[in-house]
Amino acid sequence: MSNNSVRNTSAITVTNLNKTVVTQEGELTILNGINIEVKQGDSIAILGPSGSGKSTLLGLLAALDTPTSGEIVLDGVALSGLNEEQKAALRKQKVSFIFQSFMLVDTLTALENVMLPAELAGVTDAKQKAQAMLERVGLSHRLNHLPKQLSGGEQQRVAIARAFICEPKVLFADEPTGNLDSVNGDKIADMLFALNQESDTTLVLVTHDLHLAQRCARQLVMESGHLSEPAAEDGQHNSTSEAQLVEAN
Repeated sequence: MSNNSVRNTSAITVTNLNKTVVTQEGELTILNGINIEVKQGDSIAILGPSGSGKSTLLGLLAALDTPTSGEIVLDGVALSGLNEEQKAALRKQKVSFIFQSFMLVDTLTALENVMLPAELAGVTDAKQKAQAMLERVGLSHRLNHLPKQLSGGEQQRVAIARAFICEPKVLFADEPTGNLDSVNGDKIADMLFALNQESDTTLVLVTHDLHLAQRCARQLVMESGHLSEPAAEDGQHNSTSEAQLVEAN
């Protein structure tokens, strides 16, 4: 299959997606009528104020949560037709997720945390690959440290190395540079887009970092449960201006 053919393949298709929860005050709508199509190899930034539904949407797209109604098709598979075991298998095969709260295993070293998904996937040289990934994020001197012995920024870099190791078809990232200084943030951003380009991995990220968002091919804005694409004109996906992003964020 040619690269152009791959680029015309949908990685994610969302149709009339809704998410509501019941609170003490009554029913709360978090997502309202979301529609989006993401092509394989695309890079998407989702911006918007805190509480607008960005992280909820990301969790639904990654099959970590279930919508109230609507449909999500991930790499040709309709999530509504899967049970929890099948969703877990789909994630293992196709998806990686960089959590804002790291989600590292406290009792495993940095090296073991990065090795874990590769070992579960049956990768034979998991240790060597994990060492290479940690070196790439500047943590070759921290291989045997537990998460509690690492700073927040170092833990984030371990989480990112873990997400990269199996070269996923789709990489979801929730504020991937939020706990990093500008130097390490730029390094991680470079890694994200290198994976996007080299492996044709689809990249979907939630961020408040305007510079990071503008490096994506498309920028979407979430506000009060509604998703829009301000820069989409005449059917084309253009880079949103910094002024538009500041207003949205």
